[in-house]
Amino acid sequence: MSELHKFLFDGLPVRGMLVRLTDAWREVLSRREPGQEYPPELRDMLGQMSAAAVLMQANIKFNGALVLQVFGDGPVKLAVAEAQPDLTFRATAKCVGTVEPGATLEAMVNVHGNGRCAITLDPKDKFPGQQPYQGVVPLHGDQREPLQKMSEVLEHYMLQSEQLDTKLVLAANGDIAAGLLIQRLPIQGEGNLENKRNEDDIGLSEGFNRISILAATLTAEELLTLDADTILRRLFWEETVTRYEPQAPRFACTCSRERVGQMLRGLGREEADEVLAERGDIEISCDFCGQHYRFDAVDVGLLFTQAGHQPEGGGAATLQ
Repeated sequence: MSELHKFLFDGLPVRGMLVRLTDAWREVLSRREPGQEYPPELRDMLGQMSAAAVLMQANIKFNGALVLQVFGDGPVKLAVAEAQPDLTFRATAKCVGTVEPGATLEAMVNVHGNGRCAITLDPKDKFPGQQPYQGVVPLHGDQREPLQKMSEVLEHYMLQSEQLDTKLVLAANGDIAAGLLIQRLPIQGEGNLENKRNEDDIGLSEGFNRISILAATLTAEELLTLDADTILRRLFWEETVTRYEPQAPRFACTCSRERVGQMLRGLGREEADEVLAERGDIEISCDFCGQHYRFDAVDVGLLFTQAGHQPEGGGAATLQ
């Protein structure tokens, strides 16, 4: 069963989370059509993104969707992992080229240095005119060197956008996607880098550094094969750790016939009629869960005659 564990280090402004997506991650992969399975390198990257999205959603307690996207100029044009407040999640990727065996993040997404990582926070109950918040960072570090790991990209994002020191360890394969997050908490509400360099804070910074170094010793194999109790005991046996009741992330898709219909309305009547004239009906499949939705001429006519509906995003879908 998939689990997320939260914990605090007593006496230190440091928190941690450990997620292990097992049955939920296998459910994501099982939704791919036969013959459309992800290459292992892309599968593992998407698994790491899924674990990271769940960790970040649990970390910020945001009442809305957290959407993690990586896009660029390699064979993988887009990879998306989305997590909801109840820790349900979904993930998908679009690959238009060949992912070579052993391909790195750079080779998959950032071939010419144009890759980007975006994190979008989309509130569930928006105010009129309110837009989702989005932060975007390039897939390279401060010295313009390409970042080779998803964990490095997200650590860089957290430092640049949230100004919080973060250590991430991520790993995935065909059976499990897992991640460990260690983060330094702001002191007295002051989270910016200048404030936390004050002399009074040196000891607390050293505390985070010590925990971060311990977390960095966790190997991908250990993260994928050991249970949460064993991992935390091996890493932090000298620390006093307060743990909370584990939560259970699970796969769930937010697509629906109504949302797909809203997407069709967004395309416009003229384009919908063109597809009908060519194919006789419109079939749309969800890229996240593989669910198929079919609209015939009567269905399309009803979509554009019903009043009071406005186009609204419903997720990734593919026109068949």
